[in-house]
Amino acid sequence: MPGAVLRGVTLDCADPRTLAGFYGALTGMRELFAADEFVALTSGSGCDLGFQKVEGYRAPQWPGQDVPQQFHLDFRADDLDAMEKRALELGATKPDHQPGDGRWRVLLDPAGHPFCLTPS
Repeated sequence: MPGAVLRGVTLDCADPRTLAGFYGALTGMRELFAADEFVALTSGSGCDLGFQKVEGYRAPQWPGQDVPQQFHLDFRADDLDAMEKRALELGATKPDHQPGDGRWRVLLDPAGHPFCLTPS
């Protein structure tokens, strides 16, 4: 019996174009599709990243759970310091709470979704 193959992940947000621009610049993924309500990025790997507009969007509150994060993305980085700097320049923020004793970095994208940078 064939298994399901992950095709992509879609993030809720208030502004799909802005969030897609952030992740496109961070990852080098290119725009696959764009409309006012949805933008998709691809790298050709078979797993795309989408951004869908949600009216009344509320950003996750991390590490608190008043508005749960529900999930987060992990990205491998050859140089954690350089990738963190790049993400911050692109509009990410770094919360004070950093678990893992420095083995990885937790950042928040411009829409408030937590994501991690991990060593290669």
